[in-house]
Amino acid sequence: MVQKPPPRIAILGFSIECNAFAPPATRADFESCVWLERDAIIADARCATPIALGEVPGFVAAMDATGPWQPVPILLAMAEPNGPVEEETFTEMMRIWRKGLERAAPLDAVYTCMHGAGLSTERADPDGDMLAMVREVVGSNVPVVATFDLHANISEAMVQSVDVFVGYRTNPHLDMWQRGEEAAGHVRALLRGAKTARRLIRLPIIPPTVTMLTGMDATDRPYGEMIDLGQRRIAEPDCVGRILNVSVMGGFAYSDTPKNGLAVVVTARRGDEATAETLAEEIASLGWSNRKRFNARLTPLDQATAKAKAVGEDPAKPALCFPDVADNPGGGGRGNTMWILESFHQAGVQGCLVGIIYDPPLAAAAHAAGVGALIEARFNTAETNEFSKPFSVPATVRALSDGRVTGRRGIFAGRDMRLGSSAALDLGGITVVVVSYRTQCADPAFFEMLGLDIGQARSVVVKSRGHFRGGFDEFFTNDRIIEVDAPGLTSPILSRFGWKRLPRPVIPLDEGVKWSPRQLRR
Repeated sequence: MVQKPPPRIAILGFSIECNAFAPPATRADFESCVWLERDAIIADARCATPIALGEVPGFVAAMDATGPWQPVPILLAMAEPNGPVEEETFTEMMRIWRKGLERAAPLDAVYTCMHGAGLSTERADPDGDMLAMVREVVGSNVPVVATFDLHANISEAMVQSVDVFVGYRTNPHLDMWQRGEEAAGHVRALLRGAKTARRLIRLPIIPPTVTMLTGMDATDRPYGEMIDLGQRRIAEPDCVGRILNVSVMGGFAYSDTPKNGLAVVVTARRGDEATAETLAEEIASLGWSNRKRFNARLTPLDQATAKAKAVGEDPAKPALCFPDVADNPGGGGRGNTMWILESFHQAGVQGCLVGIIYDPPLAAAAHAAGVGALIEARFNTAETNEFSKPFSVPATVRALSDGRVTGRRGIFAGRDMRLGSSAALDLGGITVVVVSYRTQCADPAFFEMLGLDIGQARSVVVKSRGHFRGGFDEFFTNDRIIEVDAPGLTSPILSRFGWKRLPRPVIPLDEGVKWSPRQLRR
């Protein structure tokens, strides 16, 4: 008997969350984060501290553990959230993916690691375009499984081009490895002959980022409740073996596309389309019933400043965390607006840590001066974004680092992080961490690499929207987190943006928005 060769599985990926209001992303933005081709993808996935996020390492580990296979890696491109990808760069990616797939034929299956909220300077749906190209090249009989960030904006092309659609379930994102493992399980099932169908429902709701927490300890979780319902139903007897995946996708408002909107995607075995439709409608109906809860509630800057000053003056009060949700590099923010820092400094806040501020020229100046030097810390001398205002203050260089650190908790746990030349600057009561690579402050290691003790701080300001909760939860419970209302490219107050392509009317921007499951059956 002739032994069947191991299945040949292509691996490729495009992962960037694009803010239409932010500066364009270049090839250099990918190369400084993750641009891996061919065998380098597998080598990174199998190493102890990969540079890629967890989906591909989880997928590779699960495939390795479940039987023989032959990986056919092509290109994995990931970048920090930014503006639309320059079309020339995306076109080059498409060329590499297409050529790699054509060269690899015949393939037995394809795994694609996606974000789902991409843009290019000429495309509103590059994720859909990529997946449609994959389907075109490999044909209708080769299984395609894709994983997505739950902030993906879902188009019909994204759903119809894959056999199984797998979205994250946690926000903060703590299940990326598990979703990669799940994708591998679906690939194995499809190779055994499983056939699927998918159902997509999109609601006229654009959830502000701060309303999309999933943790059971969150103050309010209208989005998390939708995910909970899907996971309860998929485990019930009438769905087991029939429903393969339930993904509730909150979307990313700042992409400003016609496909924006809270979405439910259900993957079922072929023949169980009615079950998928019923379940998708039930989850969507819950989201609609929660619609009034999709409104951002933030603390005004003056009140936040007063709270920080109070805890700095009274050690009996519990320490507080102040996320700068409007300047989140994890959503395309520049990570260097000065509103909170300047307000806290002018008020004389004590015992405060602020991080991480993206400012390569200031980090370089601190390294040139050396530890212990007194310098004039001039923030944002090289920035042109309207929100990144200059701010100058005397500072002492407290510590320096090359910015190379292994993530300790949350979304970056175990990941090889490279923040570039970094410095801790003491402004007198406030210590600021300045870095040379733009990323959100989601891991305590970003302070600890400079010898700063978060546990001794009275207040901590983080440039992050929500992922800091998965890293700093050992220091701050939800009742000690104060989401601050300040200007920025990622403000959860959606009425502050000049939207051009969002579907309208939508909640929370418009009045009189109507939706009913009955509309779906017309």
